[in-house]
Amino acid sequence: MKAVRIHSYGDRSVLAYEDAPLPTIAADEVLVRVVAASVNPVDWKIREGHLQSMIPYPLPLTLGWDVSGVVAAVGTEVTAFAVGDAVYSRPDIQRNGTYAEYVAIRASEVAHKPKTISHIEAAALPLAGITAWQSLFHAAQLAAGQRVLVHAASGGVGSLAVQLAKSHGAYVVATTSGKNRALVQSLGADEVVDYQTQNFATLVSDMDVVFDTLGGAVQEASWEVLKPSGILVSIVSPPPEEQATLRGLRSAFVFIEPNAPVLEQLAWQVDAGKLRPLIGAEFALQDLAQAHALSETGRVVGKIVLYVGQP
Repeated sequence: MKAVRIHSYGDRSVLAYEDAPLPTIAADEVLVRVVAASVNPVDWKIREGHLQSMIPYPLPLTLGWDVSGVVAAVGTEVTAFAVGDAVYSRPDIQRNGTYAEYVAIRASEVAHKPKTISHIEAAALPLAGITAWQSLFHAAQLAAGQRVLVHAASGGVGSLAVQLAKSHGAYVVATTSGKNRALVQSLGADEVVDYQTQNFATLVSDMDVVFDTLGGAVQEASWEVLKPSGILVSIVSPPPEEQATLRGLRSAFVFIEPNAPVLEQLAWQVDAGKLRPLIGAEFALQDLAQAHALSETGRVVGKIVLYVGQP
């Protein structure tokens, strides 16, 4: 099969589109023929070697941990899926990934693909969707009637967070650039702050939840807009606990694991018309270096998706 692998850590030049062995599956796994995958910042951060201390990968490594495709084979213990099923997943990031024509995935990490969207759209959903869901509903315990600030609301995670928060009855304030204001409003944001011309810290207040997808100065300023006992949830860097305690606030850091039950919830949301993934750019698998270059700019609307195979 064809795959994009790295044989050493480094810049985009280490990405090799090449022949790779067809994965074998264990009794509790499924072999998925990949129709589409998507690009996430963690992919090129791993490529550059930033997670070596956390995850000691054996090389060569196939990157990519978002997939939508078709079950090609099932292990002897698998009963929830059959050959031919359309599925999607955010597989275990410690294993070879989805920048390939086939990928072996534990059946417990797989869910049936949403019926009302394409494989291209479905591939944009798992990692970003699980991240948004766990941040809002597991870490922050967001409830109807609460106020939430979502940073970078036109991005892959932020755009899903706006929709999920709104569909669960929250009042949503979102930051984005002026050119994406109408887009973010169409996703359900009640208020939109243009970060290029406005300072959210002086315009926003009394938030129950801030969802930080940017870190740095944005995270630091976000403390100011929370109400007493509010929570700052970050997916970039852990908010300092001493800051939270000093201000009478709470904090959480989210680094996701595979979560098929959440994927099932996301599929339901999609098929009920409550959620839609945004596709900002599409590339062929062999053009992955271009896709990584675009992701590295940090200026992508929605998700970057890769065409891998036929539906």
